[in-house]
Amino acid sequence: MAKVEIKLDAELVVEVMVLAGIGSPQDAVEAVVRDYIARGHRTEARVQAQDGPRREADALEQPPQG
Repeated sequence: MAKVEIKLDAELVVEVMVLAGIGSPQDAVEAVVRDYIARGHRTEARVQAQDGPRREADALEQPPQG
């Protein structure tokens, strides 16, 4: 796996470590990134679940053309 080095404000990392109960700065930042990605996937799934029935209903209720 490729690694990326970045510089972050130490106070931000320490706050994440305290809030998450994680002892390593590396693990704390990884936890935040993984949570962000998981949240995005959950949002996508929720939107698709809500839009699916709407799209099916719209497809069934098309007015006659001609």
